[in-house]
Amino acid sequence: MPRDIRLCAPDELQPGRARVLEEGTRRVAVFNIGGALHAIDDLCSHRWGPLSEGDLAGFLVMCPWHGWQFDVRSGVCDTVANRDVATYPVRIEGDAIVVTLPDDPDAPPAPAT
Repeated sequence: MPRDIRLCAPDELQPGRARVLEEGTRRVAVFNIGGALHAIDDLCSHRWGPLSEGDLAGFLVMCPWHGWQFDVRSGVCDTVANRDVATYPVRIEGDAIVVTLPDDPDAPPAPAT
């Protein structure tokens, strides 16, 4: 079952900046682009560089390790075809930025009811 994870207060993520959400083994980069929030896998699909530390140019983030570029809206890799990263729903809910993560494949199954 998908789960909602609180990242931070909205004023803690300024436009043009990113923050990392770590949940279990998953790392999600959350970007504020002109007030719009976008969440993608933090690890580049090339050599696992931290996309949250990359430079932003519009909606493109550049991996700081080898320069691969990804669209933060869609996760599409602008450098090499079919090397996209996952995206996640993100929203402001009350006083928090909330990211919805899918089921954790390593989590034990929910008890039967």
